Amino acid sequence: MSTLSKPNHIGRKISRIRELRDMKQEALAQALGTNQQAVSILENSETIDEDKLIAIAKVLGVTVEAIKSFSEESMINYFNTFNDTNNSGAFNFGTNHCTFNPLDKLMETVEENKNLYERLLQAEKEKIEYLEKLLKEK
Repeated sequence: MSTLSKPNHIGRKISRIRELRDMKQEALAQALGTNQQAVSILENSETIDEDKLIAIAKVLGVTVEAIKSFSEESMINYFNTFNDTNNSGAFNFGTNHCTFNPLDKLMETVEENKNLYERLLQAEKEKIEYLEKLLKEK
């Protein structure tokens, strides 16, 4: 059953926000002082008491209102209009600055692949030499 058919299913909204925050159920459970099974039950609950909702919102770094009004469509709109100078709102993910030069990273990857290829090639040469040695011995 999707969130579209039950727009007020708080547990599913919590689950989706948790996923968007790249948080596992275990991490949420630990922060709430409970276990993963309890979080699973909570995420399958259509309603959640206000005190528990406040604690969950705090752990997820969002407001209670953000959980209650969450929808996939609003998230798509939020990310489509996101820019680095506007980091306010219910979902404050902060600014997004690249901390490395992408070309440097690309060259680093190319160099790592080259080194890996050379090691594999050397291993194959050693295998061939060993097999040739075995053939000559027969």
